[in-house]
Amino acid sequence: MGGCVSVQVSCDQLLNHLCKCFCRKLSFIHNLKENLTALEEAMEDLKAVRADLLCKVQTAEERGLQRLHQIKVWLKRVKTIESQFNDLNSSRTVELQRLCFYGASSNNLRLSYCYGKKVFVMLNVVQDLKSKGFFEEVAHAAVRAMAEERPLQPTIVGQETILEKAWNHLMDDGTKIMGLYGMGGVGKTTLLTRINNRFCDTDDGVEIVIWVVVSGDLQIHKIQKEIGEKIGFKGVEWNQKSENQKAVDIHNFLSKKRFVLLLDDIWKRVELTEIGIPNPTSESGCKIAFTTRCQSVCASMGVHDPMEVRCLGTVDAWDLFKKKVGEITLRSHPDIPEIARKVARACRGLPLALNVIGETMACKKTTQEWDHAVDVLTTYAANFGAVKEKILPILKYSYDNLESESVKSCFKYCSLFPEDTLIEKERLIDYWICEGFIDEYESKEGAVNKGHVILGNLVRASLLVEGENFNNKSYVKMHDVVREMALWIASDIRTQKENCIVRAGVGLNELPKVKDWKVLRRMSLVNNRIKEINGSPECPKLTTLFLQDNRLLVNISGEFFRCMPRVVVLDLSWNVNLKGLPEQISELVSLRYLDLSDSSIGRLPVGLLKLKKLVHLNLESMLCLESVSGIDHLPSLKTLRLLNLRMWLTISLLEELKRLENLEVLTIEITSSSALEQMLCSHRLVRCLQKVSIKFLDEESVRILTLPSISDLREVFIGGCGMREISIERNTSLTSPSFPNLSKVLIAGCNGLKDLTWLLFAPNLTHLNVWNSRQVEELISQEKAARAGIVPFRKLEYLHLWDLPELKSIYWSPLPFPCLNRINVQNKCRKLRKLPLDSQSCIVAGEELLVIQYGDEEWKERVEWEDEATRLRFLPSCKLVLYNR
Repeated sequence: MGGCVSVQVSCDQLLNHLCKCFCRKLSFIHNLKENLTALEEAMEDLKAVRADLLCKVQTAEERGLQRLHQIKVWLKRVKTIESQFNDLNSSRTVELQRLCFYGASSNNLRLSYCYGKKVFVMLNVVQDLKSKGFFEEVAHAAVRAMAEERPLQPTIVGQETILEKAWNHLMDDGTKIMGLYGMGGVGKTTLLTRINNRFCDTDDGVEIVIWVVVSGDLQIHKIQKEIGEKIGFKGVEWNQKSENQKAVDIHNFLSKKRFVLLLDDIWKRVELTEIGIPNPTSESGCKIAFTTRCQSVCASMGVHDPMEVRCLGTVDAWDLFKKKVGEITLRSHPDIPEIARKVARACRGLPLALNVIGETMACKKTTQEWDHAVDVLTTYAANFGAVKEKILPILKYSYDNLESESVKSCFKYCSLFPEDTLIEKERLIDYWICEGFIDEYESKEGAVNKGHVILGNLVRASLLVEGENFNNKSYVKMHDVVREMALWIASDIRTQKENCIVRAGVGLNELPKVKDWKVLRRMSLVNNRIKEINGSPECPKLTTLFLQDNRLLVNISGEFFRCMPRVVVLDLSWNVNLKGLPEQISELVSLRYLDLSDSSIGRLPVGLLKLKKLVHLNLESMLCLESVSGIDHLPSLKTLRLLNLRMWLTISLLEELKRLENLEVLTIEITSSSALEQMLCSHRLVRCLQKVSIKFLDEESVRILTLPSISDLREVFIGGCGMREISIERNTSLTSPSFPNLSKVLIAGCNGLKDLTWLLFAPNLTHLNVWNSRQVEELISQEKAARAGIVPFRKLEYLHLWDLPELKSIYWSPLPFPCLNRINVQNKCRKLRKLPLDSQSCIVAGEELLVIQYGDEEWKERVEWEDEATRLRFLPSCKLVLYNR
């Protein structure tokens, strides 16, 4: 019959199958007593195996070793099965009494069958666990996570409970991914930072901790870059790989490590496999934690039980606000504390608002000022609806209290950069000067000092955050909520006029649509994917144009610059595919600041040399640039940056530099002895030197490098040189050191040098790197230094020594090192047996700061300490770090 299938099964086969099924199920009942006895014996054996294992683990841990992660997993499984056994065994008597016909049947077949099956299954699990409980190794040398401690704000209130909860949840073996969510400014990043820093001090088997800031524009290649740098993948070859190839490299590395990945500020699902992140499992012990403003993002990441970071309660909020305002201000009038509570309540428990407004009110010591603050904040809150819209006007009160319009302009300028971006202070101040926010005084030094004063005020007002890197205070950044407030203000507050367009780091492929170019004053298109810039927009009011870091940009049409008569700042840096500029750049008649650094431009257009108002020109790292001939046609030039160019400094170029009458700041690379001699003979150029790189000078050309006093010199790199000694001109005294502003020095590949005693005359040195110099025996020679009578390194923060096989001494006796927070000794520094430390070194205001990193376990064992107190003080600060230069 169509559509029918005939299946024939013999009656014997069917009966045989049914019989087997029934007998197998019946065996769970009639074998119950024997299986229970076997299970009890197996559990006793398993407990004995566990007891023996724990004895071995305890012995190993007493020797300072750390139990293996597989031991932890096995012990946890034993604990789980033990609990299940106890529950099962508690009903043993009832279940045995249920049996009848000498155990062959039961008064309740269904219940006895279910119980008997559980006993049988558990017996197999217990026997399997017992067989896997014999380990050749139970522990290994304690491994402290390779984690970089991140800076924290000094005042944190109300996070202890959620910190412990979050830490315990993350470290639970069952947790693979943890999500923290909450509104902007509530303290999510602070919480994640504290978790990160705990790994720095915890020996829990985690091998590497990776921190990545994701932000709104999720770019796979940026995340891969940050992870790659952390695990040692960098350089031209790796940078040129595709995202898929990088993902394979990252996956292959991390799949062999127990890692923790911390993702801060994600706005949508992050595809971990596209980045190369292996899926964390209980067996691997790997973890991922992230922060986000949106609970739905947690669900998209597979986290269905995220932890909410909430605003502070009334008590904690008042406590934080009091600490920010200070007791002196609160006691300045008996009515102020009560009014202050009203101000604190207006901040709605948001830590960011409490910090910012608290800093603002710290100098207000009259009741009238405090009453005014209450009136303003109450009015703001009444005029705006949602929480976010209420917070921004509250934060604006701190902006309103900035001392001048120029400072307010400097603050708003910081919002032109992408979210969560570190902003270099030096670059920012140069922008401000050229924009006219800061008067140039009679010299640039005064203007720069004023810029640092403004930065300090903004940091103290909690409108900027300083020092993202542990040892680097040369950068600032803006909290994303503060940035939103600054953009809100810059957009003419609620009117949304397009006088300021900021589309930084949002993945643009072309110029954005602008309703009215004629009203536009500032445009920031930093860090996008724009390939071409065309058109001829009429921009009579445009003063600032940020186009840097558009790495796909290959062409800018000449017409684009034709109608921008008031542009004073143009930044085209980090456009690595940009190979030329149009001649029409000469139309930018008001241009004062031009940055072309890290581009592939091979020839400067003649039009550039017609920019008579140009004050600041940055050509650093333009490796395709063939010449800067004609630079002396720029009469207003005050800052010229020429470091790291393919072209060499020639005598003719030096002559052009000498003709720049207004030049105040010069950064330059010197690769010939004749150019070096001519440079050092020009007193005016020497006075301008801010950064200098001296490279590839052989011993025959310069046997002794004699440096004159250079008061404005900030950074020095000397690499691949054969000189036997570096000395200074004999006109130096303690009251007028040769290099009063020198802060960073890198010496690399200088195989003739035996010491660096000249650094005695750099009293403000903060960073010293000495690499790959085979003959260096002492950093400071005792014989040479005796004549100077100077205690060195009083401002030193970071000392990195790498591949110095003959180095025996940094200094011959202990030094105070009041600012030193890190020493890094890596690779072939085996003769360095003693560090110039005693038990009183590296203490500032009662805090012990120093971390000693080393790359060779044997080096740590060979270190000779000044005394036992010194050893006890610094040995816990030593951390094994495999450093990739």
